[in-house]
Amino acid sequence: MSPRMALAFVFSLTLMLQTSGDYPTKPVRLIEPFGAGGGPDLMSRVLAPKLAEIWGQPVTVQNVPGAGATAGPAQVAKSPADGYTLLVSTSAQAYSAALLKNLPYDPLKDFIPVAPLTTQPYVVVTGKLTGITTVGELVAAAKAKPGQLKFGSTGMGTGSHLGIEKFNLAAGIKAVHVPARQGEGIADTIANVVAGRTDYMLAPIQFALVEIRAGRLRPLGVSTMKRSSLMPEVPTIAEAGVAGFDYPIWYGVWTPAGTPAGVVDKLAKDIARALAAPDLREWLAKHGADPMNMTQPEFAHFVLSESESAARIIETAGIKPQ
Repeated sequence: MSPRMALAFVFSLTLMLQTSGDYPTKPVRLIEPFGAGGGPDLMSRVLAPKLAEIWGQPVTVQNVPGAGATAGPAQVAKSPADGYTLLVSTSAQAYSAALLKNLPYDPLKDFIPVAPLTTQPYVVVTGKLTGITTVGELVAAAKAKPGQLKFGSTGMGTGSHLGIEKFNLAAGIKAVHVPARQGEGIADTIANVVAGRTDYMLAPIQFALVEIRAGRLRPLGVSTMKRSSLMPEVPTIAEAGVAGFDYPIWYGVWTPAGTPAGVVDKLAKDIARALAAPDLREWLAKHGADPMNMTQPEFAHFVLSESESAARIIETAGIKPQ
């Protein structure tokens, strides 16, 4: 190694260590891409004060919805790789890498997965107007009219889309996908099911609860291998007849690629510390969520494996990348 290369290496290493040792010295932003009131927004707002307490620096939450929930990640991808702008998103961040090809960023290469947050079930719901009350009845109705039933989602490549594609494949049924239109969100997607414009969908439980309790939506099965504490009477999809089905929604934190390793390590450890707080654990339980426990390398591997799993669903279902 030449003296110049050696000096550059030492400078680079010193800068990385100083950055991680001092971090953070100014406010940190959490960017969430789904809009106010969504799961990542709620999670960000309960996490932010915990991190602010640990760091002694303000931690703010900024909603950056739009462009099919890709505007937020695009903003983070263009931000300085210093740990002061973080993305709080869902499993859709991993899934989009397998389906959306014209993004202004690469969901895998332009980000470093920092830390997992929580996991929880979706629920398959139908509207009261369908007359369908069980997973078995839904499967039978779809098989009786192949390609005629309609299922809604919050958009191409989102968790609610790929989850139903996985369900349809496992159940051996074919139906028509009706993704949310530009400007529509989870509330609109649920409203379409209630009104009968679509027949079923996979919804995050907390957003479907109001309509379920009002009797306008029927919960048929939750998407994880164990029942939800929010609806313990509702069977899992596996219990309801689609053997082995398991498809949770999960949340995590990402930072732009190039963020110093020391900063990434500190972020991962401090986020884990925040999640371990008793009051935050109580909040998660109240919302039917379970904390995820992984090291940063484990989470990075998990994100990659989830993207590969999404690619298999897309290929098997014959979905063309957008």
